[in-house]
Amino acid sequence: MDTVRQGLRAGDIEKDTYERLICTHCDENLATKDSEDGVGKVRSCPDCGRQYKQIG
Repeated sequence: MDTVRQGLRAGDIEKDTYERLICTHCDENLATKDSEDGVGKVRSCPDCGRQYKQIG
């Protein structure tokens, strides 16, 4: 699982004008849930299932 920052650099996700994260493959907003290990959050695309870890 990549981090959100790595996904932004690779072009897999991008931010819209309201700073929401969008999957570039599906054009869907990323859903947010708490991480299982208790550190940070997991951002995932509801369509393709790609996941990104967001710390902080």
